[in-house]
Amino acid sequence: MRGQESLSAEYQLNWRKLQQVGLNAYEARSYVVLMGHARFKALELAGRAHVPRQKIYEVLDSLVEKGFAQVVQDKTKLFSAVDPSLAIPGFVARRSKELQYQQVEQERLAYLLIQDLREAFQEGQSGQGSLDFLSLVNDSAQAAVHYRRMLEAASREHVEFCRYPFDADPLNDRFIKDASARGIACRLLVEAMPLDSAYQERLRDYQKHGVAVRYFDRLPLKLALFDNSRGLLALLDPVRSTSSWKSVVFEHEGLAEAMSKLFESYWRQSRAEL
Repeated sequence: MRGQESLSAEYQLNWRKLQQVGLNAYEARSYVVLMGHARFKALELAGRAHVPRQKIYEVLDSLVEKGFAQVVQDKTKLFSAVDPSLAIPGFVARRSKELQYQQVEQERLAYLLIQDLREAFQEGQSGQGSLDFLSLVNDSAQAAVHYRRMLEAASREHVEFCRYPFDADPLNDRFIKDASARGIACRLLVEAMPLDSAYQERLRDYQKHGVAVRYFDRLPLKLALFDNSRGLLALLDPVRSTSSWKSVVFEHEGLAEAMSKLFESYWRQSRAEL
């Protein structure tokens, strides 16, 4: 038989791992103790799991709700553990769905907030600076917001150089497909390096939604153009020793025209298959 020290170490390791999964300390300790016995009265469990007596019923109710414990006899309120092979996967799946819902709701609220605050922001800017048509963006998340905003506002055309590292934002996927669905002519020119299966599947999905996709061996930069009047380009920072992209958001017809001619030149030389 294992010694008391070994059992104590295993007990602590298990309840700490349960905390990493998502239980709080009281819930994790109570569940580990429950697993070692067929059934427990609440107050008996409180002492063994080092949970305050006034908290134990709240803890057990939470464990039942989360699928880790069950009431085995209502009259005397005895509790037992649910098999961890059922409890843990079920809890993780429910938690994942809740987090996905929260993320979608946060994105929805964020876009509503942007509309409310952007007008106030623009009103608060006094006059136009000499380079207001250019904006340097260092943060990739902010660059993605600019990208989606311009794509959502596009009325005719969207063309893009897709260069490694490829975008992996599912929200951008949705905006591209939505743009194609409302009649925007979308063309993606992809750098023809070895592409992983997930990205190839995304490109096939784009094509099913009416997006034109072609390939070129090597592209000079990342570029997205909208209605031949505004866009976003990204360049590798030559100063940094590690790969770092700097984005420039622009609304300038001359620059957009030059970038459009660059895109068309590469598009004419591109191929339909990898």
